This record gives sequence, C-alpha cells and structure tokens, in this order.
Amino acid sequence: MKKKIIGLLVVIVLVVIMVGTYINDQIKADEAISDYALGQEMKLDQEGLEKGQIAPNFTLPTLDGETLTLADFKGKKVILNFWATWCPPCKEEMPHLQNYYEKYAEKDNVEIVAVNLTYTDRTIEDVRNFANGYNLTFPILLMEEEGINQTYQVLTIPSTFMIDSDGRIQKHIVGPLDQDALREHVKDLN
Repeated sequence: MKKKIIGLLVVIVLVVIMVGTYINDQIKADEAISDYALGQEMKLDQEGLEKGQIAPNFTLPTLDGETLTLADFKGKKVILNFWATWCPPCKEEMPHLQNYYEKYAEKDNVEIVAVNLTYTDRTIEDVRNFANGYNLTFPILLMEEEGINQTYQVLTIPSTFMIDSDGRIQKHIVGPLDQDALREHVKDLN
C-alpha cells in the first residue's frame, strides 16, 4: 500500500512539474515578440536622414519634471525610442527595453531615451501610469507638441534610432525590438 501511495505521489509531482513547465513556456511565448513582428531596419539614406549624420539635438521635459538634452549623452551609445501609450507594439516592446536597460545598459555604455508622443496621448498622467505599470527606469521624455518626430521623420511607432558614442545616427528601426535584437543592434555601434 505504501508503494502505491508513493508511486501515486511521484506521478502527481511529475504532472505538476509538467503543467508548471507548460504554463511557464506559454507565458514566455506570450511575452516574446514574434519574428515576423520584430522591427525592421530602414535605409537611412532614403529617408532624408543619413547614416553617420549627427543626430539632431533637442531638449524636452522628462516625466520626472526635469529637462533632458540629447547632446548630453555624447560619449555614450543611445537607443532613441519614439512611442505612445496607446500603441500595441510599443506595449510589447517596453518590457524588453526595460530588461535590456537593467541587464546591459551599463555594461554596453548605453542610455535609452524614450520619447513619448505625448501630444497623441490623453494626459501626462496616462504616460506616468504606463511607465509605473511597466516599472520603467530609463528616461522618459514628453513631446507635448509635434516637431521632433518630424525632424526624425518618424511616421510609425515604435521607431528606434541607434546613435553611436560620437552622437551619429547609425540605424533606424521601425517596429518593436526584443532584448536580443536590441543587444545585436547596440553591438554594431562604436
């Protein structure tokens, strides 16, 4: 009788492990950005911005009430990301940006600068709630009027520019990026 009970307990434990593994795999699959949806690099020379040109400078208020100027990051690589709270691909991408920021930003000498298209969102409080909901710790800038998006010719969001440590644009990616894609794009920067 003891052997049957032990055998039954072993089976139950194995089933629980298998179900737990399955659920964990499903959660990871849900969080992943599928290959077909990953951002695609744009040809800079065909968009008006040229590869290697100095990134147009700007100063914007941050969600924390300070101001930030892009040129202040010269000497660091910059992931310049344009996004909005209502954008489903932006929502997919944010956890990947945060994970990259936590794991690799310091090691890779990178700063993520996330420019929220605030003029398309309802309120700054919506942006704050979004940032808090995703536990975002990188700088979030508030673009309350159109302008910088036009300078950078952002037509689709998320739109990400990879800027090297000399302040030069090296890549423009349209669509969401996952942590691995971010790391690969950053490796190509000096």
